[in-house]
Amino acid sequence: MASRPHKNEIAAPSPWVVRFAPLITGNVLDIACGAGRHTRYFLSRGHRVSAVDRDVSRMADLHGVAALELHETDLEDGAGRLPNGQFGGVIVTNYLWRPLLPAIVAAVGEAGVLLYETFADGNATYGKPSNPDFLLQPGELLDAVRRQLHVIAYENGMTNDPHPAIIQRICAVRRKVADTPLD
Repeated sequence: MASRPHKNEIAAPSPWVVRFAPLITGNVLDIACGAGRHTRYFLSRGHRVSAVDRDVSRMADLHGVAALELHETDLEDGAGRLPNGQFGGVIVTNYLWRPLLPAIVAAVGEAGVLLYETFADGNATYGKPSNPDFLLQPGELLDAVRRQLHVIAYENGMTNDPHPAIIQRICAVRRKVADTPLD
């Protein structure tokens, strides 16, 4: 089991994100980016990245990086919004604000990829978050993308990496217009 990073260390990218990153072409939207572990990962892969968080101060070392747009906004206060446009990749980890789910799915561009991973019902057994408002219900990510994105992979269950937790994660793509319609 991996240890948690120290206060000033940047955690490694999620293995789920790394696994499906090769599917992403084009620009990336990193929602609730925190210290920027996924922003940094996609910048290192040559992507342009729009990173959103209510506090981007932990990414001060990236100030001036031409391929990065930082958006400091509180997505939960009613005034905060995602950057305009659609993206080749939309990344969300360890964050859930249900009113934002439709906008997250809409931000996935043609042939774009959604990589979403966060805590799920049952996580209270292992620690925080334990508030049901911040825990996905079984199948909730599947419901969020239904009839809009094609599911490549989905998991809901126990993980021990980097620590014991109940998580739900999805990799879903928006088919090209010329592709067969979704069921």
